[in-house]
Amino acid sequence: MNLAVLRKTRRDPKAGDIFAMLPPDGQFLYGRVINTDANPLGVGGVILLYIYRARSSEKRAIPDLRRGELLVPPLITNKRPWTMGYFEHLKEAPLTALDHLPQHCFRDVRGWYFDEAGKRLHGPVEPVGQWGLHSFRTIDDEVSKALGIAVAPDPS
Repeated sequence: MNLAVLRKTRRDPKAGDIFAMLPPDGQFLYGRVINTDANPLGVGGVILLYIYRARSSEKRAIPDLRRGELLVPPLITNKRPWTMGYFEHLKEAPLTALDHLPQHCFRDVRGWYFDEAGKRLHGPVEPVGQWGLHSFRTIDDEVSKALGIAVAPDPS
């Protein structure tokens, strides 16, 4: 893994939560929980989140987190990044309409497009994410690629 372990937690993420992660360059990245009831592939009850381009050398110095400044397209995951300590909860903050994209869009392997609830869309709406459930490993890979860091080798 390229992301460092910060603090493990069993606290359930809530919509609006802001969290930090730490890539190997020592500059914190920030994310936000947008929805805790996403429904990829009929799973339901999973987490839609954003990871932003904004960085800081101080974990608690949270920069402005703007929906138009995402590092990677929206991601859908489970609680594992928090329970394993790769995402550290920093604070709760209410979400407003300006905090989230007006439409989320994910592309599946067939080239079809869906929103986070599993509703099929007629075409792409940027930014387009990958349809399905991301693991902490695939999130690490996406963040690494976006930052120009070599992807961590698979553990053997």
